[in-house]
Amino acid sequence: MSPSHSTTDIYTPDPPRGWKRLLWRAPIWLYRLGLGGLMGNHFLLMTHTGRSSGLPRLAVLEIVDRDVENQIYYVVSGFGKKADWYRNILKNPDVTIQVGRKKIAAIAEQVPLETAVKIILDYAYRHPKAIKNLIQIMGYPLGDTDEDYQTFAQIVPVVGIKPRYQGV
Repeated sequence: MSPSHSTTDIYTPDPPRGWKRLLWRAPIWLYRLGLGGLMGNHFLLMTHTGRSSGLPRLAVLEIVDRDVENQIYYVVSGFGKKADWYRNILKNPDVTIQVGRKKIAAIAEQVPLETAVKIILDYAYRHPKAIKNLIQIMGYPLGDTDEDYQTFAQIVPVVGIKPRYQGV
């Protein structure tokens, strides 16, 4: 971790409200219109249960990594631990995901920090512009060094989503 950054002094942005929330949630409508296939294998639609309401909730999340052998998709909570979907899966990890046109009953769990750091560093190497844009859009005061990415992995939870039933 960079000596100039501590995870306790880095501002975590609040999830968007109002019209900005509508923009962030626009990809959900692609799935609702049956156009989820346009999102390819780079994003997934996750249906999760509201922690207070018990109602189904939706979130479209970028797939930052995939363990093909174990059928695990890895996503990141860009709004840190404040994101509603993240807080919901902590209470009830049973989710359904849709990747392209394929729907899967799954379990979502935060991965250990050591694994999260590896996933974020690998993503940064594979998609350097994308991670820089994400960090900037989210408003995190971080650069583009390995130390900054390690700090980022400590701030934004990485979640592994695996099929509830193996062999799916």
